[in-house]
Amino acid sequence: MAKILITGGTGLVGTRLTELLIDKNHEVRVLSRNPLAENEFEWNISKNFIDAKALENIDYIIHLAGAGIADKRWTVERKKVIIDSRVETANLLFNKIKEQKISLKGFISASGSNYYGAKTTDKIYKETAAVGNDFLGEVCQKWEAAANQFKVLNIPVTILRTGVVLSKKGGALDKMKTPVITPLGSGKQYMPWIHVDDLCNLYIKAVEDDFTGIYNAASPEYHTSKTFSKTLAKVIKRPYVPIAVPGFLLKLIFGELAIILLEGSRLSSEKIAQKGFVFKYRELKVALENL
Repeated sequence: MAKILITGGTGLVGTRLTELLIDKNHEVRVLSRNPLAENEFEWNISKNFIDAKALENIDYIIHLAGAGIADKRWTVERKKVIIDSRVETANLLFNKIKEQKISLKGFISASGSNYYGAKTTDKIYKETAAVGNDFLGEVCQKWEAAANQFKVLNIPVTILRTGVVLSKKGGALDKMKTPVITPLGSGKQYMPWIHVDDLCNLYIKAVEDDFTGIYNAASPEYHTSKTFSKTLAKVIKRPYVPIAVPGFLLKLIFGELAIILLEGSRLSSEKIAQKGFVFKYRELKVALENL
């Protein structure tokens, strides 16, 4: 049994991950700005504060905290919030672990599949590929640098570059379940995706196995916006219309944020397969039927 501290523990991934960790008899503590449950502890970034009880005898930190990439238009202020909510939170954790000389067994952090940049190419990106030169590439690069500083303290670091997380409650899938299902933009952009349980099992693997380093957390079955939409329509029995929502309209509605809807490339899952990880939901149809 490990003692695990989770940031972002009340979010879509964090909630499910907490359930699965507890099922496996791990002790889970959650950092929250407004702690309510027995296992929740207060932290406050602006005050440089973490409840000391949250850090007592912990073995691992799983860092999921971060303002939603697609929640609001990307103003200058919003971009700062997106970066700071990931980086400054990790910096606070690092400083507290360093100050208190806590010997963590591992620091495990989320990152994004858009590390490689929001673009549509024929390339299948492995973890060794260069960072993208756009805003999302910048976010992920700073996010990962904040996680990697734990190596200075001889703490192993695991980073999961995560695709679109499919879940029963909330998240991207809820927004996709429109009365009529259509592709977006060209329809040719790829959509790296992963079932929430497979993602949570990767985090659990990072706790229970030798699973350090950087990994793409995306299903090995590739889908474009067009093929994803067709599969979704069939599974939830709603009409599919092949006429795509025009890119210019999405840009008008969402501004710069629209790029995450209109661009995307494939990610290789070969590295996690080599580590012995087996997807429970490697096929989109099976994942959607489950959800």
